[in-house]
Amino acid sequence: MGLRAEKVKKDFIRKSKDTNVFTAVHPVDLKLTGGTLTELCGRSGSGKSTLLNMLAGLLKPSEGTVYIDDIDIYALEDKALSKLRNEKLGVIPQGHSAISSLTVLENVLLPLSVYERHVDPAYAMELLDMVGIAHLKDAMPSELSGGEMRRMAIARAFVTKPSIVLADEPTGDLDDENTEIVLRLLKEAAQKGAAVLLVTHEKEANKYADRIYRMNAGKLDPVL
Repeated sequence: MGLRAEKVKKDFIRKSKDTNVFTAVHPVDLKLTGGTLTELCGRSGSGKSTLLNMLAGLLKPSEGTVYIDDIDIYALEDKALSKLRNEKLGVIPQGHSAISSLTVLENVLLPLSVYERHVDPAYAMELLDMVGIAHLKDAMPSELSGGEMRRMAIARAFVTKPSIVLADEPTGDLDDENTEIVLRLLKEAAQKGAAVLLVTHEKEANKYADRIYRMNAGKLDPVL
């Protein structure tokens, strides 16, 4: 059980006097297994987020295949892929993705509402408390700071109790104290059986990781 990428590659078309193809991610083999926190580090522009988005079913690879529990996710129709993502994945995006017309609590509960899954406000509040923004449950996204928005997204990613967590720079807007809280939350998810991928620049993340990979110019290399 988990996520597996086989020879996943991503090309983008762009205008250039030499070539019109830019390879953002060269062929990658990667396996995320339950109970393991995998760290992916590298400089900005190295292809980390592109790879994560392909693993999440959000960006179709130019070549290769992504499997979730042995299901070829890009062979699915859009509706089936969306449902699978909702059931299996917790994705923490790098940018802000709140619904502006919903409160903090409503945003966190949204993944459960989309497919009429069991809604557990108490668990959502527990998550908000863990990331330190329970007191903002009735606030609107426009009232939040960047760090508070990020913590709301983290709570939302965990509300479905996903078996796979894909976190793209989840501590980017956070101070040291909240960075530690989020890293511990991701580690605890792995210890409870989730397959966790953490894309990060945080050196502190190394002590939480079971495996470490570095991405450079679209190529993936193991570090640990």
